[in-house]
Amino acid sequence: MDRRKALAGLGLVAVSAVVGRVARADELPLGVLPGTRYPDPRIESLDKRFTAKIGNAAIERIVTGLRWAEGPCWSRDGGYLLVSDIPNNRMLRWLEDDGHVSVFRAPSNFSNGNTRDREGRLVTCEHQTRRVTRTEHDGTISVLCDRFEGKRLNAPNDVIVARDGAIWFTDPGYGIGNNYEGDHADPEQPNRTYRIDPSGTVRAVDDVCQRPNGLAFSPDESKLYLVDSGAATMRVYDVAGGAKLGNGRVFAAGFAPGITDGVRIDTEGHVWCSMGWADPKEDGVRCYEPGGALIGKIHLPETTANLCFGGRRYNRLFIAASTSVYAVYVNAVGA
Repeated sequence: MDRRKALAGLGLVAVSAVVGRVARADELPLGVLPGTRYPDPRIESLDKRFTAKIGNAAIERIVTGLRWAEGPCWSRDGGYLLVSDIPNNRMLRWLEDDGHVSVFRAPSNFSNGNTRDREGRLVTCEHQTRRVTRTEHDGTISVLCDRFEGKRLNAPNDVIVARDGAIWFTDPGYGIGNNYEGDHADPEQPNRTYRIDPSGTVRAVDDVCQRPNGLAFSPDESKLYLVDSGAATMRVYDVAGGAKLGNGRVFAAGFAPGITDGVRIDTEGHVWCSMGWADPKEDGVRCYEPGGALIGKIHLPETTANLCFGGRRYNRLFIAASTSVYAVYVNAVGA
């Protein structure tokens, strides 16, 4: 069967090998977005530091046909991007070499956030099963956490792994709010952020955020950036001994009436986060310098949920936005 017809049967479209291809009328545009010229007018620089980070880049749509894209995760050794399609209860895989899209896992237990640990194993937040899992090298799935102090987690959302192997994840409860991204249920825990010690011990590390969401470490892991979607802010904490949070304060605000969701850091400490759920003109990505000043925006035609760095040189920003995944090369390297 023709690959494009097969993908269409799954509700997916992969980017053409010809950069800049214009899709058929019944498809969303793929490749470099129509109307683009260099520099891309959808990339807004507010500071020369951001201009230097973008250079002569253009935004590309690389996959479309998802119902709600989330949890992008780059596999450097495999040369592919994983992304959760939460309401469709599946995870997809996009190959960088030729843009091929396939179903990586279905059902996925309405998976959301994904990352890889220091051994290259996939760590996933699952809404339906209300747990954090790890896919072992042989393909088996281990449950890392599904309860705290005897009660079920709400619906783990996003996850990162520290250098020491500890796993940090957020549990804002979005996945049990209805039957669209999981199973509707009553929460058994406050909305919190947790840390799984390498020994397996689980500890709550923050319960200040109303809806803790995306999270990321500074390059030296001395700070933790934590999105509070409930308060439409991003907070930053000092990390003590690699295990405890202190001196919490607001790092960035000004998202309301919209919110931010996912966050990633580059090697220079600049903070990249998603933006959406309000003015369509603000949908996309924002970039902040380490001191908290907003220095640039990447405008997208869809509400944006999450993002990650990837590509062969880790200098390609992959952005999960509603029904599609976008990509843009930047003069920055993901931390």
